Formats: sequence, C-alpha cells, structure tokens
Amino acid sequence: MPDIVIAFFAFGLIAGLLKSDLKVPHSIYETLSILLMLVLGLKGGLALHGNVTSTLLLELLPVALLGFILPLLCYPILRKLVRLNIDDAASIAAHYGSVSAGTFALVLAMTERAGLPVAPQTTLYLVLLELPAIIVMLWLHRRLTGQGSAGGIVRESLTSRGVLLLGGGVLIGYVYGPVGLEPIAPALLGGFKTMLALFLLEMGLCTAKVCSPLPLAQWRLLTFAAVMPFALAWSGIATALWLELPQGSAVVLAGLTASASYIAAPAAIRAAVPGANIGLAMLAALGITFPVNVLIGLPLYQHWVSWFY
Repeated sequence: MPDIVIAFFAFGLIAGLLKSDLKVPHSIYETLSILLMLVLGLKGGLALHGNVTSTLLLELLPVALLGFILPLLCYPILRKLVRLNIDDAASIAAHYGSVSAGTFALVLAMTERAGLPVAPQTTLYLVLLELPAIIVMLWLHRRLTGQGSAGGIVRESLTSRGVLLLGGGVLIGYVYGPVGLEPIAPALLGGFKTMLALFLLEMGLCTAKVCSPLPLAQWRLLTFAAVMPFALAWSGIATALWLELPQGSAVVLAGLTASASYIAAPAAIRAAVPGANIGLAMLAALGITFPVNVLIGLPLYQHWVSWFY
C-alpha cells in the first residue's frame, strides 16, 4: 500500500472536490509549513554532524547547477510551445526550476520507509535547488524587460522564510548534533510524519480548490504540468548516477527535480514580477504537478532508479 501520508492527501483532495466545508485553519497551515521546513533542516544538520568531508563541495556543486539549468530549459518551452508571455514564462520556469518542500518531505519519508540508503548531505539538495532557479529567472526577466535590481533579487531570495528556516535548521542540527537536540527530538523529529500528514491534507484541499473547475482553455499549460515532471526527473537520476549517489539519495534528487515550488517561488515572483499571473503558476505547480508526483510520479521514479542499483 502507499505510504499513509499519501492517504491524507487523497482524503483532502476528495473532500475538496466534494465541496466539503472541511478546512485547515490558515494559522495551523502556516505553523505546519514552518515546522516542516525547520525539521527538514534539522534532519540534514544531524546527518552532517561529524560527517563533513573535503569532497562534499564537489558533489553539491553539480546539484546546485541543476537549479540554474532546469529553468533555462523550461523557459523556451513555455514561450514557444505553451505560448506564454515573458512574465508568465519566467514565472512558471522559476517555479519548475525551484523545488517543492512538501514533495521533498514526502520522498524522504518514502525512502526511509523503504530502507533505502540516503547520504547525509541529501537535505542540502532542497536548499541548493530552491534558490538558483528563482534568481536566474528573475535575472533573465530583468534582462528581457529592463526591470528590477539584481542585488535586490539576490537579497530577497536569501532572506526568504524557507531559506532561513532550512539553512538555520541545518546549522543548528550540525552544531548541536543528536545529543544537543535530544530535548526537542521527540516533539519535532518524532512528530515529522504527523506534521507531514496534516500538511498533505491541506495540500489536497488546496489542489481541489485550484482545479475546480479545471480551466481547459489552458490545455497547453496543463499538458506541460502533467508531462514535464517525468522528463525533469531524469535530470535528477542522471546527475545522481554521475555522482554515484546512494539509491535513496538518487530517488530524492529525482523527486526534487520533478517537483515545482508552490511556497518559496510564488512569494518571490509576486514581489519581483508583478505582471505575472501567479494563479497560472499555482494551477500548474500545485494543481497538476504536485498530485501527479504524489500519486504517480514518486513510486515510478523509485522504480526507475532501481534499474541502476
């Protein structure tokens, strides 16, 4: 059977499609998203505690480069085939070059459940892939339109809530280690899957809201959002094989590259590209790509990765 947390997403999706009055209060959703990103950072820091080597940078650099390359590959597709304007093409390319913290949490839980080996630095992939895509697409948009400040773009991206929580969590986990975090480990680390289940319940409700009714006039964008994750996943698999990552890390990287941001990217794009239609980006990233990955993609990526191990 699928992981129990996926059942919560399906439950929220069905409840939303049935027009139920079920909802997760916004304050609780905000708390869950903060806790999830903090716990993900702590997990990464704990894994790195005492395990940092001189070769770590050589592995992390190619992963970070994916964050620059993938949005630049998506942009011409969105311009020429999906036929979006410059603002919307740059916006959606930034969302698809960036990554989903919810998808990351789910694929990490999936690899743990399957007992697949995961490298200590795997949590850093989320931080490394979150920023470059947003920065490079905002830079490209600035070049094409002559708007915005490069320094402001970088500063806003580096000080965003998600980056601070993930980076701060990694630093705290790395410095304090298992012994230092022991007093808070039962509540935060032990409650990780509970928090993820409730977060996915809200994601299911949000997906139903975004997709009801489904805007069939945007069929090109809907097709892009449904098909692109499977192509992007192979960039993660290829990079993992090149770096000779453990099987679990390869699955995580495939899931990350296949995902699209619906937390960090919308906030950055809304401020920097006011002409972009954030609703289109949310329709694609949250309404189509997220459920495709949760319900179909992640188990398939795990199967693809198993071919090489």
